[in-house]
Amino acid sequence: MQQRILFGTVLLASHVSAAEPFLGFGKDSAPVIETRTLDQLHQAALAEGGVVTLWHGGDEKNQQDSLKSSFETRFPGMTLNVTVDLSKYHDVNIDAQLAANNVYVDSVILQTVNDYPRWAAEDVLLRYAPAGFDKVHGSFKDVSAAWYGAYIFNWNTYWNLDTLKADGPVEWTDWLRPELKDKIVCTYPNDDDAVLYAFDLIMQQYGPQWFDKFVTQNIRWVRGTQTPFTIVSQKNSTYAASFIGGPLASSSNINVSFPQQGQFVSWPQTAAILKAAPHPEGAKLLHNFILSKDYQSTMGLWPVRTDIPGPAGLPAIYDMPGTNPDGFVRWMADRGRVERLRNWFESRIGSAQGLSPLIDDL
Repeated sequence: MQQRILFGTVLLASHVSAAEPFLGFGKDSAPVIETRTLDQLHQAALAEGGVVTLWHGGDEKNQQDSLKSSFETRFPGMTLNVTVDLSKYHDVNIDAQLAANNVYVDSVILQTVNDYPRWAAEDVLLRYAPAGFDKVHGSFKDVSAAWYGAYIFNWNTYWNLDTLKADGPVEWTDWLRPELKDKIVCTYPNDDDAVLYAFDLIMQQYGPQWFDKFVTQNIRWVRGTQTPFTIVSQKNSTYAASFIGGPLASSSNINVSFPQQGQFVSWPQTAAILKAAPHPEGAKLLHNFILSKDYQSTMGLWPVRTDIPGPAGLPAIYDMPGTNPDGFVRWMADRGRVERLRNWFESRIGSAQGLSPLIDDL
């Protein structure tokens, strides 16, 4: 009984979908539905100044270099200023800008999905539906178009083939094998909500005793969710495996797997344009670009659109066994429960140590 009280039941129901009834919109609150082409949006953004300021959730400052390069190459004359930091830091700084009536960020794409309904209720988000909004999964978007999923992030298992060969972990019980001792690197669960959710899912299945045994593997705990892959993928790394961050497909020295008997984390990294954005046309161009079929088909992640297949030969996200992206969204809304879990882990492994993001000390 104590275990059920502590961890509760994972809520997998989605939030409101586009098919559900909702209150009518007043003339000042109805969402704007984009009808312009990307080229027309490009010209409008150039006339505005040719700049977009994006705050994106992540761990390493160069994580969105590919998005910046793709955007600026596709739209000559545009500059995408991207700041990557942990979403839990970005959101409080957005709140500070709003409180001071000094908004200088145009677009936010964050992991803290719980922030968006609150911001929408405060009427600080632009109700704007980019082209392709109608193709976004209903559970990934607000019916008033104040926010919507941009792409799907997830955690899956990966390991260094030079160290573990082909015999890497697949199921969550495999992480307790003796040969993995001193070889696992993992992000502190009490430092990142999506990592915390991953451990919650595992313990829903195997109980807190799984974590007690996992800790005896002498885990290298780090900050940042890109950091484990950075460490594991290094040549001659003594750390061989992780299930935080990493690629969706195997490569020459990295093998990838998904649990067949357990659950893994996936969620829609969610986007919005601030109502007081200084460059709204540039932000609209960016969001239309991200939701375009071309970008969603080539970004190497699960798309949020229903008309594009899964990446790397994988099924579409709702057809993928072992995951439910709606679960994380509902889980994040129960902040009291999240904080209790965070404190539970911190009482066992201590507070997160090291730089955040961890860049130099690898």
